[in-house]
Amino acid sequence: MVDVRTRTPVQQAALAVAAVFALVGVLGFIPGITANYDQMTFAGHHSGAMLLGIFMVSILHNIVHLLFGVAGFLAARTTGGARAFLIGGGAVYLVLWLYGLVIDKTSEANFVPFNSADDWLHFVLGIGMIGLGVALGRRAARR
Repeated sequence: MVDVRTRTPVQQAALAVAAVFALVGVLGFIPGITANYDQMTFAGHHSGAMLLGIFMVSILHNIVHLLFGVAGFLAARTTGGARAFLIGGGAVYLVLWLYGLVIDKTSEANFVPFNSADDWLHFVLGIGMIGLGVALGRRAARR
């Protein structure tokens, strides 16, 4: 077991980000927190479920959040893994942001599904995760 006092700031940041993703994945399955829960589909743009009434979700979308959280928990066991999770995950979210901007939201390409709120959240997550990974990763490397 890792002693909390020995975790680097980048590991702590990766754990926090992972916890948020895992929490969001769970919340996506809770009626009331997810509006129109009865309209949730496994995947695709026809899902009418909205996390917090804002972000379009599906069963697949929630599972992806849960898996991303698990990946973050595992990666945070080491400083290098935590940095890679934050920077690599941030890059993935920037790609998802671009993907969301270019697809037709009513087409089969919107299989996860995304809406405009998801797109801009992906942008903020991408920049934030990369920023944390770079800034805190440098501090860990200097130690």
